[in-house]
Amino acid sequence: MEEIDVQQLGENIVRILKTIYDPEIPVDIYELGLIYDVFVNETHDVKILMTLTSPNCPVAETLPMEVEEKVKSIDNVNNVEIELTFEPAWSKDLMSEEAQLELGLL
Repeated sequence: MEEIDVQQLGENIVRILKTIYDPEIPVDIYELGLIYDVFVNETHDVKILMTLTSPNCPVAETLPMEVEEKVKSIDNVNNVEIELTFEPAWSKDLMSEEAQLELGLL
């Protein structure tokens, strides 16, 4: 198994996050701005701080689990902790320009 650095692992995590979509919006959760932070330590434990488009989002139960499972499937990742927050609340201002273009908001 090749040695992988924390930055490379972080890039792999972002690549995986870009494969997860909000079921109501045809944009991935990373470009939507639902991922607030990704922390990776030297022992390759991962903590992801994320939000949902709203607290009563229909995928409030399943989306964080999907994020956890997909990130855990990456080689070299040890533990994954998902922290869900609604502070600050998600708004379309957190979306990337790409996502805003995709949804016709620009």
